[in-house]
Amino acid sequence: MAQHNDTGNQGEEEAVHYLREKGYEIMTRNYRYQHAEIDLIVKKGKLLAFVEVKTRTNLSYGNPEEFVSYTKAKLVMKAAEQYIFARDWQGDIRFDIIAVTIAGSELRIKHIEDAFY
Repeated sequence: MAQHNDTGNQGEEEAVHYLREKGYEIMTRNYRYQHAEIDLIVKKGKLLAFVEVKTRTNLSYGNPEEFVSYTKAKLVMKAAEQYIFARDWQGDIRFDIIAVTIAGSELRIKHIEDAFY
């Protein structure tokens, strides 16, 4: 597996650990619909959050959250709409980004709620 895939998987694992510590229940990982993928779908009370995880080991080109494009956000929203419809979800929803920075042994996690608005 390529190094960037390993980095992405590590970041996603760190995001899962972080969200569980914050009281979220992990509903689904890597949900796919057509050409879209949602990294994490989590629930806390009556809130369903669709989470895009971005991980970087080098900040030379910018922070991880800056790499979520408009196109990616639209794809995530389209897949979320399908997920909501298929499960007849009636509660609140939110779109979040978790930015993970790994520099040597240092790990930083930044949780951005309502990131697409």
